[in-house]
Amino acid sequence: MRFVYGKQDWATRERGQENVYLLTNGLGGFSSASMINSNTRNDHAFLMASLRAPNVRYNLVNRLEETLEIAGDFPEEPAAVERVRRVHLSSQEFADAARNENGYLYLNSFVYEDYPEWTFQAGGVEVVKRVAMAQGKNLTAVQYLMENRMDTDASLTVTPHLQFVPKGKPLTGEPEFMVKKRGGENGGEPAAYEITALGQRLYFRTDGDVRVFAQQFCEGAYYAYDACDGRESEGRTCVVCEIKKDIPAHTCVTLEMIYHTRCEFPDSAEQVINGAAEYRRSLREAAEGGYQGRRHGLHSPAALQLAVSANQFISERESTGGRTILAGYPFFEDWGRDTMIALEGCCMTTGQYGTAKSILRTFAAYCRKGLMPNLFPEGSAKPRYNTADAALLFINSVYMYVRRTGETEFAREMWPVMTQIIEAYRDGTDYGICMDADGLIRAGLAYDQVTWMDVRIGDYLPTPRHGKPVEINAYWYNALKIMEKLGAECTGSADGRAFGLLCGQLAEKVRESFREKFWIEEKGCLRDVLSGTKADEQFRCNQIWAVSMPFSMLNKKQERRIVDAVYEKLYTPLGLRTLGMDDAEFCGAYGGELRARDLAYHQGTVWVFPLGAYYLAYLKTRDYAADAVRTVKRQLEAMEGAMQEGCIGQLPEIYDGERPAFSRGCFAQAWSAGEILRAYEAVENGMNFAEA
Repeated sequence: MRFVYGKQDWATRERGQENVYLLTNGLGGFSSASMINSNTRNDHAFLMASLRAPNVRYNLVNRLEETLEIAGDFPEEPAAVERVRRVHLSSQEFADAARNENGYLYLNSFVYEDYPEWTFQAGGVEVVKRVAMAQGKNLTAVQYLMENRMDTDASLTVTPHLQFVPKGKPLTGEPEFMVKKRGGENGGEPAAYEITALGQRLYFRTDGDVRVFAQQFCEGAYYAYDACDGRESEGRTCVVCEIKKDIPAHTCVTLEMIYHTRCEFPDSAEQVINGAAEYRRSLREAAEGGYQGRRHGLHSPAALQLAVSANQFISERESTGGRTILAGYPFFEDWGRDTMIALEGCCMTTGQYGTAKSILRTFAAYCRKGLMPNLFPEGSAKPRYNTADAALLFINSVYMYVRRTGETEFAREMWPVMTQIIEAYRDGTDYGICMDADGLIRAGLAYDQVTWMDVRIGDYLPTPRHGKPVEINAYWYNALKIMEKLGAECTGSADGRAFGLLCGQLAEKVRESFREKFWIEEKGCLRDVLSGTKADEQFRCNQIWAVSMPFSMLNKKQERRIVDAVYEKLYTPLGLRTLGMDDAEFCGAYGGELRARDLAYHQGTVWVFPLGAYYLAYLKTRDYAADAVRTVKRQLEAMEGAMQEGCIGQLPEIYDGERPAFSRGCFAQAWSAGEILRAYEAVENGMNFAEA
């Protein structure tokens, strides 16, 4: 999709800072800022390099300060009386408002398709700026296409603001930033420059004139969105050089810069930009073209855009030698639960089956006591396994892969790991995860939160779900039925068939217990958890997965009543509320200090990703009738608006519970993109990968 914004979208600085762009490099590194060229978060950066994929990330080039100088006077704005000669094109906000850079006043348009593009005009000078990031490299390139239609000369000066600190950390003290010229002598290769500080190195090359000067520390950059969340709201950078390009009267001039963590450069920034565009086109083609004739591709511009956006979460993981899925930008790393939920939509729906297989093999290798890692650490630290759902969803992901590709040999490869998971849940494993006498799964001990509603504030659990959570048991039944099916069809062994048969027998017991203990006939819904506390009766979105999973324990009438009840009490066009608005614990707004955010996180806050399961459940309970498909298509149109707000082309993590108008939390979230992609696939192809 082509996203086009104009002056009405930055009528004020605040409006111009609402939306951001995001570029990623497949290593965990990224480039991101607001569309008016300002950083509104500590995690924004022109080059956030991933030095060890995907989570050892350093904010190297924090931002670019851009100044246009024109030899003659011109009006800053038609209504202004003051005439100026030097204006900023960047728009950084400062704690001291008198220092604000006001480049948005000269910004005519912002366009995002394959890369972000800004068009500025000051007097008779037009500047078109384009930024791109190379795949597989910590390399960001910027190009300025400048036309001077005046009788007087002009020039553009770009000053890189540096930090060289780990992602999310401030620049403190007065470390020494050193600049050294490398090459470029005697008519050889163009000169490159090396900047070193705090044990890190950065190289850049440019066709502009470089001036190196004594380092200066710039204080007080204001991060408005961090301030709203109660985080540190002021930033500090260092400048040691500037790059300048003259723009003589009545000429067109280009200025290029490439920043890289290695002293290896492509021929030009233009090459990086064209490469980025070609890469995104290849992703659209993969999503549109289908896979070995076994499935149909995506069709609509919105779905294809989301397929490209989903790829931004896929990254290499150096510690495992495989691939992984980052949960969200700018805050999160790769987590097991998020990966298993996002995997089908982000990889299989988009035709990236090799990536899906790589991720599943990585998790299989790290299965311990029947559990999948919820967090892959860096260095010598051990993985964390504090999740009750990731392992069960792993089995579902393997099943969906086999169903889509027909590669039954992969089921045989994964069979020992899946068997280990079933046995561990049946016999008991860490974090209180075990099967009770009724066949249902119990999970959670002390202060360990092992479902996705996992907030803990000291010794207080805002959303306690110890006991038998509804979605965990839906996943458990689904896993047992998958093992029954794969054991009969794919294992090719008597032992496999026998184990599958035992799983099928256990599934019948689970089904009977689930329907007896979770179903509330008078309300037409499911209990959220079996714990003997008031939490059991709270109306939450977790019950939707009991309908949407490939194998369901409910009859058609029960399923339809659940879907309708969820629509009545939790549905919004941008996601499902996590708690009914009539509940005394409902929190309608998300924001403020960390404690306030945590208290609201699962207490009514709207989450995007459960909406995908809702749509699949709705279609399932309507037998994919034509009018039901039309309804979901119409309701999905809200996603096109969502992709224009917040992070352009992406879907966020959450929205406020009462009035979901502005995105909150991570501005780009993997399972949001993945689950909505599954809904697009279902309505565009009339196919139902949500049913067995």
